[in-house]
Amino acid sequence: MIDTLAAYNLVGERRAGAPGIYVAAGSAVHRHAGAKIAALGLKIRNGCSYHGVSLNVRMDLKPFRDINPCGYVGLETIDMASLGVSAHWHDVARTLAERLTGNLPPVAVAASSDAARERGNSVAG
Repeated sequence: MIDTLAAYNLVGERRAGAPGIYVAAGSAVHRHAGAKIAALGLKIRNGCSYHGVSLNVRMDLKPFRDINPCGYVGLETIDMASLGVSAHWHDVARTLAERLTGNLPPVAVAASSDAARERGNSVAG
């Protein structure tokens, strides 16, 4: 997520104990330093993983004024457009996918014997 923001000349940072990505202090958009721009979620329950990612690209931020984002009173929520980024969300999504997959190690997937048989492949053992 931070790498994706960097691709659009924005500086994001994590905060200990706080979920999400925030506009970094000292960045060119210092007026919005500390504003939340992205959220990440991961939960494992009963052996299943639930996960989600959101990056505010261009959106109506008014509803966030009526809530406490992530339980933090007065936390500003911001989007990339408000920070001067003129990018279509499709392009940002592509950049996010590229950066995310570039940071994950390759995963080897072994075919189960049942799946291999269905494809007509022989399985040793």
